[in-house]
Order: sequence, then structure tokens, then C-alpha cells
Amino acid sequence: MSRIAGARLTRRTFVAAGVGAGVSLALGPLAHAASPPAPLITRPIPSTGERLPVIGLGTNAYGVTDPAEYAARKEVLEQMPGLGGTVIDTAYGYGDSELVIGRALKELGNRGKFFLATKTPIRGDVSGGASLVEESFTRLQVETLDLMQIHNLHGLDTFMPVLLEMKAAKRVRYLGMSTSTDEQYPAFLEALGRYPVDFLQVDYSVGNRSAAERILPFAQEKGIAVLVNMPLGGRRGPMFGQVRGREVPEWAREADIRSWAQFFLKYVVSHPAVTCAIPGTTKASNLADNQGAGRGRLPDAAMRKRMEEFWDAV
Repeated sequence: MSRIAGARLTRRTFVAAGVGAGVSLALGPLAHAASPPAPLITRPIPSTGERLPVIGLGTNAYGVTDPAEYAARKEVLEQMPGLGGTVIDTAYGYGDSELVIGRALKELGNRGKFFLATKTPIRGDVSGGASLVEESFTRLQVETLDLMQIHNLHGLDTFMPVLLEMKAAKRVRYLGMSTSTDEQYPAFLEALGRYPVDFLQVDYSVGNRSAAERILPFAQEKGIAVLVNMPLGGRRGPMFGQVRGREVPEWAREADIRSWAQFFLKYVVSHPAVTCAIPGTTKASNLADNQGAGRGRLPDAAMRKRMEEFWDAV
């Protein structure tokens, strides 16, 4: 926790309070390209045909302890629509992330520009069912949600009937469920076979490709949209550290790749089953780099294979 004006400020106290006058984030303006930006890449949600940009935002780290942290996250949410992004993925279990997002979107007045997704609690007693789900609406300060997901299957059979009722009442537009571990994949596939969902969320990256064995083909076969968590991570840990000091291969430019973030993200979203990748970032500069992966050309099958071989040799 940080001391502000001589008093210790907790996460929840700060989120509930207003940002003091004069608090701002010292970020330089985003660089403007001399030529028009490459076309935005979008993918359809199979159940409706609604299209989403392929790069969104993960918000696992959106809890804050001081005004500067809040300002940085708010800056991301302010700039994201202008860069082409719409999908925000959060969760009840991400500390105060829902509170921060709800407050920032209300202050910015740009809720309507986003496809807002959250998740049910990932641990603890779920007997409260409907009341626990209602907390997410309150924390996010919204009347409707674009997507509500069962978080890593916790409380699946308690929460899903509640969510089905909410979808019927048009309080939730789409339903889904998530996982982030190989060990859960068998149970995940079984659950997907029992409940009608529009989305699944799974971990997948060039350094963590096991979801491509069964989960992604299942989504294609059943017509389920796919959100990808941890697209910048791998089974050997965060991937940026493993390429520190290396140049992005020249051949990657054939897919309009200009950075390692774009290398990793374009690999993920070039899989035909993937609807949107949700890399986490709390900085506007990283947001711009990530969103760049959602434009221009994507790797074809031959380049994807080359990317895998390159990564496996790192």
C-alpha cells in the first residue's frame, strides 16, 4: 500500500473515492504513422455473426493502490477504442479490477465503445449464486454485460442456471466458460458438451500450444467463439525475457510484425479458431504495440510453422 497525504490508502478505499484534482499520468502522445493504418482484423462470434477485433485487453492487474496507478489504467481505457480495440476481459476474482474498470468507464463515458466481459467467482462458497453474479454488475456499474463466463469451472452447476436466466432476460448477451490449465481440459470439454455457451476462454501461445490439440478444434466444430488468455506467456514463463536482446526475425515482417508482442499475438490470432486474444497491459505504450497486432497481414500456415520452430529453438 502507498501513503498519500500522510494517510495509508487501501485498494478499496481508493477505488471508491474520486481521483484528486491535478492527478495525471505523464505519458507521451502515441506516435502517428505517416501512412493510413493497416485494416483492422475482426472475427465473427459464430452464434450471431457479430464481429470483434482480434486484440482485446486482459485486466488481471487492474487493482490499484494510488492515483498514479489509477490514472495509468484509465489512460489505457481512454485510448483503446481509438486504436481499434473493444474487448475488455475482467473477473470478480481479479481483486478490485471490476471496481476500477467500472469507475473509469463511467468517468470517461465510453462504456458503449466496449465489449465488456467478466467472470463468476473463482473460489469460495457459491451458494449465493445470483447475488454473487449481481455484485459484478454493481462493481462494473452496468445494467447489462456483453459476456459472463464461469471462471475455471468453479461453481459451474450453480452459476450456469443463473446465467441462462440472465441471458433470457437480456441482462447478459453471451455466455461462456474459461480454463487456464491443461489438467482441467478434460473436465472443460465435458462441461462444454453439457451447457450451451457462445464463448470459451483458454490459455494458448506460441510457447504453450496444447490447447490446439483438442480445445481449439472443438470450438471450431461446435461453432464457439474463443478468447485466449496468457497469449504472451508460455509454459517456460513470460516470453519476453526469453527473447531479450534478440531482433524480431526479418521474415516476420511479411506478416506486418514489428515487435515481439506482435510476433506472439499474431501467432495466436492467426489460428482460425481464435476470435480474440486478451493480453494484459496497464500502460498505454504497450497497449498501442499490442493493438498493432490486430491490423494488417496475419501469418499463414507456413509462417506459423516457422514461428513454432523458431520459438522451440530459443
